[in-house]
Amino acid sequence: MEAIARAWSKAVRTALPGPWPRRRVVGEAVQALFMGVVAGLLELVSRTGLAVPFGIAVAVLWVLRRGLPATALVLAGAMTGWSFGPLPMLVCAGWAAGARIRRVGRLLGSFVLSYLLFNVTGTLKDGALAPLKLIIGLSLGMFLVFVVLPALYGRYRAQRRALLDALRERNDQLVRERVMVVHQARLRERHRIAQDMHDSLGHQLALISVHSGALEVDRTLTDRQREAVGVLRQAAVAAMRELREVVGVLHDDSTALPPTVGAQGAAPVRGGVDGIVELVESSRAAGTEVAHSTEGERRPLAAVVDNAAYRIVQEALTNAHKHAPGAPIAVALRYEPDALVVEVTNSRAPELVGAHAGAGAVVSGGQGLTGLRERARLVGGMVHAGATPEEGFRLAAVLPYEGAESEGAAALAGEEDRFLDGLPPADGTGDGRRSPAIGCAAGVGAVTLVVVVLVIWGVMGFVRGTTDSTVQMSVYDQIRPGESRAEVMRRLPPGNDFFTSGFEHDGPTQPEGSHCRWYSLEKGDSDESWSETHVARFCFKGGVLVDKVEYVTKN
Repeated sequence: MEAIARAWSKAVRTALPGPWPRRRVVGEAVQALFMGVVAGLLELVSRTGLAVPFGIAVAVLWVLRRGLPATALVLAGAMTGWSFGPLPMLVCAGWAAGARIRRVGRLLGSFVLSYLLFNVTGTLKDGALAPLKLIIGLSLGMFLVFVVLPALYGRYRAQRRALLDALRERNDQLVRERVMVVHQARLRERHRIAQDMHDSLGHQLALISVHSGALEVDRTLTDRQREAVGVLRQAAVAAMRELREVVGVLHDDSTALPPTVGAQGAAPVRGGVDGIVELVESSRAAGTEVAHSTEGERRPLAAVVDNAAYRIVQEALTNAHKHAPGAPIAVALRYEPDALVVEVTNSRAPELVGAHAGAGAVVSGGQGLTGLRERARLVGGMVHAGATPEEGFRLAAVLPYEGAESEGAAALAGEEDRFLDGLPPADGTGDGRRSPAIGCAAGVGAVTLVVVVLVIWGVMGFVRGTTDSTVQMSVYDQIRPGESRAEVMRRLPPGNDFFTSGFEHDGPTQPEGSHCRWYSLEKGDSDESWSETHVARFCFKGGVLVDKVEYVTKN
């Protein structure tokens, strides 16, 4: 029982897809009642005696058209082939099927099955009153006009609505991505500021600390002067500590994205390879022995590589001043065939005595080498740092001349370009898509062509049928009773029962045991009335014409 209940619940949800608020329930009930009444009235006019069952069936199909569009289309086609009462329902079922059936194979199968039932029921009802070719042609034309055309328009509307929904969703997504790009650009800028503060201000404060340390051991100064210099050095150390904390905060807020050196829109930077000489001179002025050398033929550098080389030397000098004060330093630039090699080495720090030895602990935020490695990676290079066998320290960087854009920056630039490129055209021609109007217009054109061909075929058939069912007055006068059937039929046209049906109900009584043929008689009189038709009747018995009569019937 539980399985049956679940199956029944699933079938109901499929046939009547929700939600079903009160307003929709009332609307569907009113519309179903209206469609049922219309179908019943049409059946009353047609005098088929099926007004009540067809009215109820149409009302039920109207409710099922959303959940079971294929079923509604097939059943409506079968009923409309028998009578014209359900024709409005067939039109609506075609619209619903075109709009709601997504799979093309199922859609085509539903329409083909609906047309076959429409044609079969029509043939069963009227096959004895009209030629089969005429019934097929009329049914095909009617089905194309009243079912296929509404289905094409319904499908166009549904596809256009789906395309607009997709475009709106994509626009919302692009707007969200644009906000993310702006936020990430802000983070990149904060990270760049933090890196520059760390490299530039940290270097200057380190030089101040080195100068102060040198003054503290100067024997020419008085104790009061040494105390003042000590205060100055402690202030420099405190300033470096606060700078590290600020840089750490900025780095913590910017960890979602690596810094982009020289990114588009960034402020111009100082230094470069030419500024390395000034760094060396500043360190020498602080009393540190610094050797500077350049090897190889100088090559032009990309802006990001030039700035990275400057910052690497600056950070290396700062670290040497902090961790090995007073130790000799060597700065070397080598222009290799494919890359610039930047190398900074320092020997072991000399033993410090006196006031300078206890001046304060080294301040380190742990960001220097990490930042250098990130700078080198962003331009396509690498950094190696480590101790030397002489208990000194060596920092070397290999930087390509052209540089390379970071993957993160490239991805973000791609997102910005995709946003700035804008939405695809409203007709759906962008990104290889085709507008739903193209396919629907092609379908409408094909249907129109078929209908035109059927109309031409119908007109030609009508003219041919009229000719085949009409006999001239001169031919009628030449035919005499007693002539053989074969001789009479050679003079008469082939005839057409579709145009002469109903003539047998009027006129004189047929001779007993005879077989008769009816034709429209064309007399050529100017006083002929449009409401009357002149009929010629030829009756045969035993292969001989036994009766020929002319009479008038009402149209």
